[in-house]
Amino acid sequence: MSIFEAAVLGVVQGLTEFLPVSSSGHLALLEHFFGINGERVLSFAVMLHVGTLISVLAAYWRDIFALIYELIMVFKDIFTGKGLRINANPTRKFGFLIIVASIPTGIMGVLLNDFFSAMYLSFAVIGAGFIVTGIILLVAEKMGKNKKSISDMPFRSAFFIGICQGVAICPGISRSGATLFGGLVSGLNRKAAVKFAFIISIPSILGSAAIEAPKAFKGGVDMALAAPMALGVLIAAVCGFIAIKTMIRIVSNKKLYYFSIYTWVLGVVVLIYAFLS
Repeated sequence: MSIFEAAVLGVVQGLTEFLPVSSSGHLALLEHFFGINGERVLSFAVMLHVGTLISVLAAYWRDIFALIYELIMVFKDIFTGKGLRINANPTRKFGFLIIVASIPTGIMGVLLNDFFSAMYLSFAVIGAGFIVTGIILLVAEKMGKNKKSISDMPFRSAFFIGICQGVAICPGISRSGATLFGGLVSGLNRKAAVKFAFIISIPSILGSAAIEAPKAFKGGVDMALAAPMALGVLIAAVCGFIAIKTMIRIVSNKKLYYFSIYTWVLGVVVLIYAFLS
């Protein structure tokens, strides 16, 4: 893999992980047209996800530190006999909502991993996924009168958002788009829906990396990939941070339909390519 290819993949991963256009679908297309062997660079793909994880941590570090502190307080309450006290404060409830949302995503990721992996081999599936993404973004765009904050959200809604995130493992379906759809349909206001969608990506990204890491690094790291990998991670982190800040503005200004148009056009092009090739 060349430095140029690593840089392009880093940009695409960083931007499309958080812009609602499907990072998995875009990376599958790039790997195909660049002629990159997915198995050979699996370690590179895992590290790109680490780059996007860094961008979430940078964008929401205050919330994350507050969640970590509250987790410590939960253990303190348990050991002192006070129990979980799930609704003790908004931050604590936020943490438990994240856990609830991560459960269906984790179950779907583990049980259906082989099924989802096989989908990456089909351009027809990827093209259809892009079109589905455009549809759910259009529906999400219409959900503009919600007023719930994260602390107002019931746990069943968090579970539903987690299912949406699990479905987005399919190539072509945007994770951020699906979780944003889930949040808005559940009644969250736009700012809260974006925050919840991005912060619940942390356990999702960590879980994905944990599943892929043993296979990716069992033969060690290819030193020829060291420099491209470092560059790709850096670029993915920077572009991911930019994408998060951009998405906050886009969702607030009700401009998601631009991405619907983009994913529909791309989906049609990919479907045509699939049927002609």
